[in-house]
Amino acid sequence: MRIPPRLDPACRVAPPTKRHLVLLNPFYPKDPHASFGKHVLTPSLALTSIAGATPSNWTVTYHDENLLQGAPPIDPFPELVGITVHLTFAKRAYALSRWYRERGARVVLGGLHVTSCPDEAAAHADAIVVGEGVQVWPDVIADFELGSLRARYRGDFSNPYREDPPPDRSILPRRSFLTTTSLIATRGCHNRCGFCYLATEGMHMPYRKLDPEQVVEQWLRDDQPYGVFTDNNLGSDPVYLRQLCRAIRPLERIWSAAISLDTTDDEGLVREMALSGCTGVFVGFESLDDRNIAASGKRSPLAEDYARRVHVLQDHGIQVNASFVLGFDHDRPDVFDRTIEWIERTRLECATFHILTPYPGTPLFRQLEAEGRILHEDWDLYDTAHVVFRPKHMTPEELAEGYARCYERLFSHASIWKRRPADVRAVPAYLAMSYLYKRANPLWHVLIRHRLVSAAWQPIVEMTRRRHVAYRRRLAKRAPAEAQRVHPGVGPAADPWSVLM
Repeated sequence: MRIPPRLDPACRVAPPTKRHLVLLNPFYPKDPHASFGKHVLTPSLALTSIAGATPSNWTVTYHDENLLQGAPPIDPFPELVGITVHLTFAKRAYALSRWYRERGARVVLGGLHVTSCPDEAAAHADAIVVGEGVQVWPDVIADFELGSLRARYRGDFSNPYREDPPPDRSILPRRSFLTTTSLIATRGCHNRCGFCYLATEGMHMPYRKLDPEQVVEQWLRDDQPYGVFTDNNLGSDPVYLRQLCRAIRPLERIWSAAISLDTTDDEGLVREMALSGCTGVFVGFESLDDRNIAASGKRSPLAEDYARRVHVLQDHGIQVNASFVLGFDHDRPDVFDRTIEWIERTRLECATFHILTPYPGTPLFRQLEAEGRILHEDWDLYDTAHVVFRPKHMTPEELAEGYARCYERLFSHASIWKRRPADVRAVPAYLAMSYLYKRANPLWHVLIRHRLVSAAWQPIVEMTRRRHVAYRRRLAKRAPAEAQRVHPGVGPAADPWSVLM
């Protein structure tokens, strides 16, 4: 899980096959402190979206190196290769590009890192796509077929999102993921945090939405019981979220998404989410210190109100996966224990930790660079699991050790037991999830390599779906005011399988 497949320098291939495209998601080393299972929950939507924009007279092969299926595909050998590039696997993407180009293929690079560092990426490809790739991909294909591929294409996010072709999920190996129904209903976010890639210089992503009916159509076409919205913040527009929930509700399926905590301002909206099948949300709490939140430029409720808002979600059968960033300028060495103690006291079933990472092109990177606090620019280590800058009130070593200690304690027997659901009927399922998802990385290696991920998850997903459908029927019979008084831990909120995202 930390060593990429070998690229054989002596490998010989047949001549490129006309109109054959390979779409590649490069390998990246996995953080041994976190769960390996989270890397195979859903596939890359960037590549399925590009596949959806590819003319029908082309054949498309999808290859994700993180599925541990060996070297990249060469039979048939493609004449065109598209590679998505993120910061932490940029070097691997460049190596793949070089390997294919040496054998006669043309390579196009796109993705977040290409948008933030276009000149760097351009040196490793025949063409790069900066910004929105789906918008310009038909032009890339047309130019390639005419033998006039340009060195650089730029998509500006100006087209209405509803006019984009839907992703082509038929190219995906369904057995390799928890669900292939990864959805993006909205683009953009009402926050512009200084550490987020959406704040990258040159990244101007307006807030755009799919019609709710388009989301339903995509989900029905993929025919999966569980959908994961990979939107930056599905709750940015409460009016739209309410419309989306009402469109999804008749499907009797379950879903999870990333939202901001201010979604809980409207408990009626939370109720709509529950009734439509929402069983888990990923929330960027970032910090329990309001000064850190203010300095990052994020609009968020006060930290003293976090626990109450968590319980609003839990009261409606929606679990919370809390995300925390460690290493802000107001963090001191006690931040690690304080954060874990709050998680345990609030009885959060799941949490994720990230070391503050200054992505190139963001306001945070420019600030730390101006202050001389950037330690290096080895992009492989800009993965939120390594310290790449000098913290203000602790040493880099203290930050790295504290980050590791947070995961060690969260995944410990004592912490798992302390955060068990109040509903004793849900404790067995909670314990099973905790030990499989958090303490079984060697098992995940086997499941991924042998394409058993879907087989392992689907019985649990169906159990959760059935349980939540029954819960929604009971919830629908209660008056809204009564529904808001449901005790934490009662009903499907105690079923933790649904929050994995």
